[in-house]
Amino acid sequence: MRAAPRATGRRRPDSPEPPPGRRPRRRRALAAGLAALLAGAAAALAPTAAAAPVPAGGDQSEDDPAQGDQARGGEHGGGHGGGRDVRQLRTWLADTYRSLDAMTDPGTGLVADNMPGALEPGTASAYTSPTNIGGSLWSTVVARDLGLLSHRDARDRMATTLETLERLDRHDESGMFYNWYDPATGDRVDTWPDSGDPVEHFLSSVDNGWLAAALRVVASAEPRLADEATALYDSMHFGVYYNPEGRADLGVGLIRGGFWDSEPSGCSVPGNYTGGETVYYTCHHYDTTVSETRIALYLGIADGEIPPEAYWGTYRTFPSTCDWSWQEQRPSGVTRTYDGVPVYEGVYHYDEMALVPGWGGSMFEALMPDMLVPESEWAPRSWGVNHPLVVEAQKRHGLDEAGYGYWGFSPASDPHGGYAEYGVDVLGMRSDGYLSDGTTDVDLGFAGCREATNPEPEFGDGVVTPHAAFLGLEYDPRGVVDNLRNIAADFDAYGPGGFYDAVAVRSGTVAERYLSLDQSMIVAAIGNYLRDGLLRDYVVGPDMEQNLKPVLAAEVFSSAAEPVPPVLTDPAPGSTVDAVTRLAGTGEPGAHLTVTGPDASAWCTADVDADGVWACDVATPPGAGEHALALSTTNDAGITVPGAAVTLTVAAGAGPGPGDAGVVAPGGEATGTGTAPAGDEPAAGGAAEPALAVTGAHAALGVLATLGALAAGAGLLLRRRLNA
Repeated sequence: MRAAPRATGRRRPDSPEPPPGRRPRRRRALAAGLAALLAGAAAALAPTAAAAPVPAGGDQSEDDPAQGDQARGGEHGGGHGGGRDVRQLRTWLADTYRSLDAMTDPGTGLVADNMPGALEPGTASAYTSPTNIGGSLWSTVVARDLGLLSHRDARDRMATTLETLERLDRHDESGMFYNWYDPATGDRVDTWPDSGDPVEHFLSSVDNGWLAAALRVVASAEPRLADEATALYDSMHFGVYYNPEGRADLGVGLIRGGFWDSEPSGCSVPGNYTGGETVYYTCHHYDTTVSETRIALYLGIADGEIPPEAYWGTYRTFPSTCDWSWQEQRPSGVTRTYDGVPVYEGVYHYDEMALVPGWGGSMFEALMPDMLVPESEWAPRSWGVNHPLVVEAQKRHGLDEAGYGYWGFSPASDPHGGYAEYGVDVLGMRSDGYLSDGTTDVDLGFAGCREATNPEPEFGDGVVTPHAAFLGLEYDPRGVVDNLRNIAADFDAYGPGGFYDAVAVRSGTVAERYLSLDQSMIVAAIGNYLRDGLLRDYVVGPDMEQNLKPVLAAEVFSSAAEPVPPVLTDPAPGSTVDAVTRLAGTGEPGAHLTVTGPDASAWCTADVDADGVWACDVATPPGAGEHALALSTTNDAGITVPGAAVTLTVAAGAGPGPGDAGVVAPGGEATGTGTAPAGDEPAAGGAAEPALAVTGAHAALGVLATLGALAAGAGLLLRRRLNA
């Protein structure tokens, strides 16, 4: 595929020129990344692979032959749910796009922010934002590619929007757009239509990020508009938001939330990171990794205006110390170093899962950037593990923990009036989270620092947001479609423009209006699912592959689908040895390991390293005979995971020889590693290794241990990734 062409002044000197035309569309599945990862550990991790969840099937005989494989995602997408699901998704797509069409002014091509559910002419809001405009642009491309619009009609619509964008008032130096415009005229909104209050003109980094990403889509998808879209994109300089001192403790920067070009009434920081005329920045930075704001960071890195190491400046979780005990729960994890920057790879825990949380715990902040940037494909050890876990956690919260019967939680219209932030509280770092029912604040405490105040709450009138469920379509297609069908069947939640914005499920109260951003998220999710990463293919270009992809590919989250039990690998469980002076094995990276002997005495303790490997010296080597050992790890979150019971037998009359650093099997040659000779089998009394066990104490052990942990997280992902 052809990227949005880069202007000479914006392209790095070593950046390759975009090739002419489009490249063949790649399957977004982890066929390359995840499959290769699992293949490398297949022998050691066979029990885990066998236990991975099986993709939902569906009646494949009902596939619509008129649509062919491409409509089914080329063996992905609709192929998981059968023809009924494909036809259902196409119906939802057509109705959803109808709402966007109704909200769009034909003279300017600008879509309104929202509209009442009846879609009556003249009822759309009198304001819009760069995010809304961007969502409308990518939705038109999806509608064209899925056959809802002709190429000419789609091109004319996008051309009208681009012409209006070219004449909108914006910040000249940075090229950034203001936050609010009148969709009927394109003028900046100076007073709020509903209240008459003055608008302080703000230029948001994340809102401009969504619009800029949409311009990349248009430039790649419609060659006749490529020059116009590229000129607009190349005029937008995301370096204006980047504060190099944002994480002075790490020597890297962060991006600001945005700026005003005149001093606002509230908190602001004067300056200009690009050296131009003074602007007034927000007093906050965007400092969490799982956030919708990463789209702006990605584009700045791709353009070469923000250094790649800025990616390491955001928090996966806040530190696991009592100084940070105000956060939602105590994380566990390990510190890894990337590009010389130490990163605490923390995770929160939900049931048996461990995952990187967002700020509030919503689907939008976790998954929206994934609609436009191939995070799971490029980062199989981080985003590729975390994204399906987020979907699973949201699903469990709605169906099991809260018992709503439905799921999908993100900021949306409040069914009782206004707008509110919804999410899964315990999956957000913010102490009071985004609450799924708007009122119930879950508090699990902070192990060792503060007690829990509401660990097992009773949830009230939960609010599900259909667009949030759609964002999980590529990770749990059957679960998403079933959930949405139930919402449509059980509530008056579906109108002429598709699903209404939100439903309070216990009272049955429905927010009967459409938000253009939420509708465009639905379009993006369906388009990517049915056409296997449609929008991502349009967004990605050589600049992004060169500058951003290696950064994402380097990271290893601590996320996992299930606990990682400690395993003894050296000496082999059940073996007979001359002496036991040192033990080694694998476990949860960053956890604290204890090996206990038959008399409940601690043989040794160790910290599991970042590669999932531990080793410890036995203070008092045991005498001859059989010894039953118990292994366990406890992480910083206070979660203890036991390992399988194992036995070791010390041969009668044997003892460690001079200089022996480990253990030696009878008849074996001392190697200093303590590894039994190849071919020795565990004794009959030895316990079977758990599903995530990895054996061997050589240099490759650390790599295999890490793969084991990742394979557990990837298990959920296999339901869609490896079915083709």
